[in-house]
Amino acid sequence: MRVIKWEPFRDVDDVFDRFFAETMRRLPRQAVQSPQANEWAPLADVSETDGEYLIKAELPEVRKEDVSITVQDGVLTLAGERKQEKREDQEKTHRIERFYGSFARRFALPENADEQGIRAESRDGLIVIHIPKQRVVEPQPRQIQIQ
Repeated sequence: MRVIKWEPFRDVDDVFDRFFAETMRRLPRQAVQSPQANEWAPLADVSETDGEYLIKAELPEVRKEDVSITVQDGVLTLAGERKQEKREDQEKTHRIERFYGSFARRFALPENADEQGIRAESRDGLIVIHIPKQRVVEPQPRQIQIQ
């Protein structure tokens, strides 16, 4: 039997977190030229097969030339920029809900990830990152002779 510590305000905190997250997501954002003003991050799914880990990130209207994928110290970084499209002077904008500007997502890689074999592909606004698994050899105990 597992003992769970009762925290009386945890449910209230969860309700507030969900409420504010939903409310903030629905607020319209103003289109601003500064990339720092509209920071956003692409949605990503992380999955695993027997031979590899997969990260699928949604990046519609982002050219693959504007995306950078780097690995350092066991952290994979997906970064880039979605540029705001030019608007005609005669065009009257009623609402802008899409996010523009720089983005960065970081993913901690598991110990058995083969950093040298990572590859990525782009298709239909989706970046798919393949992270192969490497076999982790468990150290075997060995007997030490006493002299």
